[in-house]
Amino acid sequence: MTNYFGTDGVRGRVGTAPMTVDFALRLASAAARVLAPDGGRVLIGKDTRVSGYMFESALEAGFVAAGVDVMLIGPLPTPGIAYMTQRLGCSFGVVISASHNSYEDNGIKFFDATGSKLSDRVEREIENLLELAVVTQESQLLGKAIRIDRSRTQYQDFCASTIPAGMNLKGFKIVIDCANGAGYKVAPRVLADLGAEIVPIGCSPNGRNINDGCGSTSPELLQLTVPGVRAQVGLALDGDGDRVVMVDELGRCVDGDQLLFILATARRFAGELKGPVVGTVMSNLGLEHVLAELGVEFLRAQVGDRNVLAMLNQAGGTLGGETSGHILCLDKTTTGDGLVSALQVLAVMKQTGSGLAELAAGMKKYPQVLLNVRIAKPFDPAKEPAVLRMVDEVEGRLKGRGRIVLRASGTEPVIRIMVEGSDAALVKKGAQDIAAAVETAAGNHSRGLS
Repeated sequence: MTNYFGTDGVRGRVGTAPMTVDFALRLASAAARVLAPDGGRVLIGKDTRVSGYMFESALEAGFVAAGVDVMLIGPLPTPGIAYMTQRLGCSFGVVISASHNSYEDNGIKFFDATGSKLSDRVEREIENLLELAVVTQESQLLGKAIRIDRSRTQYQDFCASTIPAGMNLKGFKIVIDCANGAGYKVAPRVLADLGAEIVPIGCSPNGRNINDGCGSTSPELLQLTVPGVRAQVGLALDGDGDRVVMVDELGRCVDGDQLLFILATARRFAGELKGPVVGTVMSNLGLEHVLAELGVEFLRAQVGDRNVLAMLNQAGGTLGGETSGHILCLDKTTTGDGLVSALQVLAVMKQTGSGLAELAAGMKKYPQVLLNVRIAKPFDPAKEPAVLRMVDEVEGRLKGRGRIVLRASGTEPVIRIMVEGSDAALVKKGAQDIAAAVETAAGNHSRGLS
């Protein structure tokens, strides 16, 4: 049995297995058998990719045929689907999105009735049923489908409610970049309703421009726009709205590690921080050190928000996240939410009267280089002798004052390399040397020589 579920649902290039219409139909049928065996109700949302219409129709057909009622809410951030699944009393929710990937890709991910991601066990149960014929109930048992686009205002109200009661954002000029993605309607409206003056960019999706030179993965335009229009702050979501990076008044990017520091510090001094803060193996060493100075325990999970969530639940924490801007505020919501996370930072700015640059200055970032090596055929770089020899050599150069992380991506066909240390030149050269070794190994695999 092929493992279709990756780090975050099923994902791939549209038109290539598994992202085809027939697979989506079978996936819907299998998911219905597992998540709503006696009928029920499913909420389907999506981002703005042109292929979303196709997969929405295929999933709708599969669920209705299996006897599950379908609610179609249209473009809405992934965390909005998680919230609305629970709010509407659905048996489960589905998001059609490939998050930060380009429009040529798409994906399908699920939430259970509580708005939480499925466990590995439940995903395996669905996978085990994918080869069965698509179920079609008798006419009297078929599900029905309705559109509920206007219900997105309930999610907007929820987001606004996550900042302290009575607080507003009057006096803030905010540049909001929605990556031409799922948050293009709700995010500007929430900020405007709270009284902020907004300057929207990346809010004109055409089905093909999602994450294209905009959003959290490409914040360069945001960095130019914030000081250009004399805004206090900018924020950039990714394509499905579960990540956020921010830009300070000087046009400097503030990443997920720095945002996590700001939130942890504010909660620590307010007496509201529960348990340890959880990052990942990719989190900057500076975050770990500054939290230690504050007396806050810091734990590292494997990459992926579901791993951060699992460690938070195990350790009794409520705050965690990734460098990419996927922040978990479990005292506010059940999953990573870019808009909710940004609102928490804006609330700290409002309460303290401090700019984002001042708040972020308390954390010293260690030089860190991230490189991606695209591969044609999956392989484990940690099992390649030449790659391991180069990693050992770079570790020797760092002399115990740095870290190396080497891993295969769970969402893209790339090997990710992270080198971090106190010496920027050594870090850069080390990352380049490891990447060269990985590229050689990848070439060997693509030619079938390893």
